[in-house]
Amino acid sequence: MEEINFIARWAHLLFGITWIGMLYYFNFVQGGYFKSATPEGLADAKAKLAPSALWWFRWGAMFTFLTGLYLISYLGSTFKYNDYIMIGALMGTFMFLNVWLVIWPAQQIALGMKEGDGPAAGAKALLASRTNVLFSGPMSYFMLASAHKKHLADGIDTGFFIALAIVVILQLNALFGKQGPMASVVGVIHCSLGLTAVLAAILYFV
Repeated sequence: MEEINFIARWAHLLFGITWIGMLYYFNFVQGGYFKSATPEGLADAKAKLAPSALWWFRWGAMFTFLTGLYLISYLGSTFKYNDYIMIGALMGTFMFLNVWLVIWPAQQIALGMKEGDGPAAGAKALLASRTNVLFSGPMSYFMLASAHKKHLADGIDTGFFIALAIVVILQLNALFGKQGPMASVVGVIHCSLGLTAVLAAILYFV
């Protein structure tokens, strides 16, 4: 059984690298190329490159989520949950849902794979994708912190509910709000690092 759990951890890491790597590619590389590409290059990338990249992106997300569910189930049967793993898992779940329920459907329209308002769909996908980048920093921090930091909050406390509220509000913004300071690559990186610091401080000190 222990060997299966180890393989699940390894698979979770491997799938997560694939997923987050593609997320960063879309936000840090492809987006900039799309803005500067020639019409011919843009058309070719939308027809061939982007759909292939989105396949790896969404299935990396799927298997990261499924292996994560297994590990959470295993954790619940052997150890106590703590604030760090719960907030990290919540952000990971929101990120997974954003991929399959927001980004992928909207990108199919934006890339011309389905009919619809392309510019509006592209903006919707971008906001959700930027939010996933925002969440990626604190999510990965809390996943590591749950097992390796000396200070771990057992059970639920006030800091958990404050952090929970912040994450939920940011997710609602991903669905109904605006990019704000996340509009640029530098901006979303700074926001992700800042959110990591804020949430970590809340869980540690509150």
